[in-house]
Amino acid sequence: MSVAKKEYKRITVKSLVDMKKRGEKISMLTAYDYSMAKIMDGAGIDVILVGDSASNVMAGYETTLPMTLDHMIYHATSVVNAISRSLVVVDLPFGSYQSDPKEALRSSIRIMKESGAHAIKLEGGKEIKESIKRILHAGIPVMGHLGLTPQSIYKFGTYTVRAKDEEEAEKLKSDAKLLERLGCFAVVLEKVPAKLAKEVAKSVSIPIIGIGAGNGCDGQVLVVHDMLGMTKEFHPRFLRRYLDLYTEMTGAFQRYAEDVKSGDFPSEDEQY
Repeated sequence: MSVAKKEYKRITVKSLVDMKKRGEKISMLTAYDYSMAKIMDGAGIDVILVGDSASNVMAGYETTLPMTLDHMIYHATSVVNAISRSLVVVDLPFGSYQSDPKEALRSSIRIMKESGAHAIKLEGGKEIKESIKRILHAGIPVMGHLGLTPQSIYKFGTYTVRAKDEEEAEKLKSDAKLLERLGCFAVVLEKVPAKLAKEVAKSVSIPIIGIGAGNGCDGQVLVVHDMLGMTKEFHPRFLRRYLDLYTEMTGAFQRYAEDVKSGDFPSEDEQY
């Protein structure tokens, strides 16, 4: 049963909790630049994630690990400059929070002060609780991330579905409740069984945002380049391509090159 969408002038962390209470699903996409973020904001996307996935889709790296704090602040600033409604959440990059709670706080403060973002996101549960506590105590909103955590890819060794065995599933449920108790306003669940994700979403009062975690979550997130069909090699089961921009853009670039070479562009009407 669909729930009537409430019009929010500005999405806040409280808005997301209210949406969960009412049963209204939360839409979330990644963005890394001003132009894309402005379109998303105007389209009514609730949350824009400045993801460290910029490492893959913007810079061409195999993993998210090469992203630095300076990289994230640059992308976040570009996105924030475009926003009038959406909530902007920024990933803390690998190495900026895992080992030292004080470093985690410094990293978070830099993102908030230098980019103007509204919240940060970090990967992990019990093992990073001291970092989360320190960030929250400074008044910075925190979104958690459990399940497949890409910054730990070399530990996992694969991008396969997580928490299929009972022990890992129990840890995930425990970590989700811990993140709620600590004060996180939402949690991303990536690539976990749909039944487990639905159970987690029902067990906590904060929104659970899924990616490859089924429709029992309180919202969904995708990487924008994937859902627009700009990436061609990536074909996970959870991905729905809303456009085929790879083909459309290739055709446009080819037509432009042909028109330039033939002298058709610019025409008399396209010059001064």
